[in-house]
Amino acid sequence: MAAETNATTDRAIQRRIVGIYEELEGLGKISVDVKAGVVTLGGTVTEVALSERAVTLAERVDGVVAVNNEIVEETALSERLGPVYERLHDRTLQAFNYVPLMLVALFVWFVVGLIGVLIAGAQWPWDRVTPNAFVADLLRQLVRIVFIVMGAVLALDVLGATAVIGTLLGAAGIVGLAVGFAVRDTVENYIASIMLSIRQPFSPKDFIKIEGYEGNVIRLTSRATILMEPDGNHIRIPNSIVFKSTIINYTINPQRRFCFNVGVDADSDLANALQVGLDTIRVLPFVLNEPSPDAWIDNLGDSNVVLSFVGWIDQDETDFLRARSESMRLVKQALESSGFSLPEPIYRLRFDSDLPVSAKSEGAGAAEKASSPPPREPKTDEPKDTSVDRDLERRIDEEREATGSEDLLDESAPKEFGSRDRSSS
Repeated sequence: MAAETNATTDRAIQRRIVGIYEELEGLGKISVDVKAGVVTLGGTVTEVALSERAVTLAERVDGVVAVNNEIVEETALSERLGPVYERLHDRTLQAFNYVPLMLVALFVWFVVGLIGVLIAGAQWPWDRVTPNAFVADLLRQLVRIVFIVMGAVLALDVLGATAVIGTLLGAAGIVGLAVGFAVRDTVENYIASIMLSIRQPFSPKDFIKIEGYEGNVIRLTSRATILMEPDGNHIRIPNSIVFKSTIINYTINPQRRFCFNVGVDADSDLANALQVGLDTIRVLPFVLNEPSPDAWIDNLGDSNVVLSFVGWIDQDETDFLRARSESMRLVKQALESSGFSLPEPIYRLRFDSDLPVSAKSEGAGAAEKASSPPPREPKTDEPKDTSVDRDLERRIDEEREATGSEDLLDESAPKEFGSRDRSSS
């Protein structure tokens, strides 16, 4: 509308602006005066935003040179609460009109989520995809989450609020990134648990060594591997450390070798001493014939020669520590019975001044008394009991029964080191 700067044009501008204000809520009480294209706005509004909106609309009308804003914000309580009540009333009616649509959206979300729960609850497809129970449970949880998210997206689409999805995904990405940094160690342990449950490097009750810690495996959780020491103490090792560490499994091979050293006098017949020790080990009932026992000279000490003796046992029938202890005792006894001496370390003492004769005599008497050999234990060639300590196994079984389904180890699953028959153990 091309307006000229005359009275007719000013009236046309005034009518145009007043007509616009009358069609808009909250602007009907604004007065409009136009002179020479300059618009002066007066009256009252309930909000500052309405005043700014009125100025903007007036500036858009053709022929307006400038806008003088003299609008005053309404302060009367009745005038301020009236529009608020009207907006609240309108939004309440709108919410009631949305109730059927919201019920449909919730129904769609429920149905899609229920389908996901039913699919995840089935046994056949997941047990067929992976024989590992822990991984199968993870897949089931993933399917549930996917269907729940799909249901939420469809529900928002029914409500016509698909624009919210992008906002939610962006917020979820930021939150996920922050949480990922905060729980990095926990996530690392969880991933390591998945890999350990797939690899199965050990089985329940296996005696293993990890990072210098030795013990029988009680269970593998989603965060840590729990061991029980021979002393009965519990050791909790985070799975991230277990996965990256060297694992020594003493149980997977039932045959295990024990080794010990014995020192004999340097003037002894070493070949004969080795033969005496080997003959003693060979006749022990708990020592296996194949692989056969062995012996060798390990080291030349300052006052003796160190001999090493080894033998093999079946861990399913024989306790490792008991077998090693009995072998050491019987080899020592056999060597002493054959005339071999097991010397003690020799120390040379230097005195800066001569001791009195009385002191020397007393010292010599004390030394002679101290050097007298202690009474020998009665000779016996019968080995003591070396059977496996079943009490520790019983305590481990009690621990495993108490934990229930918290164990990720599966005795029937394929093992990284292979498997063996435990029926005889």
